[in-house]
Amino acid sequence: MLSLNEKFTILFIGDSITDCGRSRENPEITGSGYPYQLSAQLGSDYAELDLRFLNLGISGNRAKDLKARWEKDCLSFKPDIVSILIGVNDVWRRYDKNDPTSTADFRSSYLSILQALQPLNCQIVMMEPFLLPVPQDRKAWREDLDPKITAVRELASEFADVYVPLDGIFASAACRHENKYWAPDGVHPSAQGHALIASSWREFAGI
Repeated sequence: MLSLNEKFTILFIGDSITDCGRSRENPEITGSGYPYQLSAQLGSDYAELDLRFLNLGISGNRAKDLKARWEKDCLSFKPDIVSILIGVNDVWRRYDKNDPTSTADFRSSYLSILQALQPLNCQIVMMEPFLLPVPQDRKAWREDLDPKITAVRELASEFADVYVPLDGIFASAACRHENKYWAPDGVHPSAQGHALIASSWREFAGI
């Protein structure tokens, strides 16, 4: 569960799923994905709190990239709530660039950014990376992805105030409608997929 207070800064950070066309000049212009939907919904529902929403997602990022820019793109804003979604590129680069990230290295980078948040005493939302089998060759990626999801879950048990199990959520949604309805390439959500992330974020955060 999250708690909100007046003037809180909520910062979203991750890869292209978070980036989604956000402004590089002004992170308060949050793009067209789930950070935009959450900023609109929470900004309306809690208007009296005058919340500030920032999107610092960068397409193509891996966990090591977040670690490299963590001071500049996260800590410097002194956020009250940090929402993290990272991991699918740590898998993808193995299959399209022959540039794998071991689970141990992924976990080490993720642990570093979580430890760096501790002095801020902020609330942390962690969302697990997810994948749908679109196209079918994505099924082979599970060998690399599943251990990384396990690593994220283990870290969340120690550091997260809220954990959003997106891989299971998207798998469940695919029972309601075909996979590509939610993520046309198995990775990047459709508008409906982003709505699913936003609604799940709120459900697990209790706000």
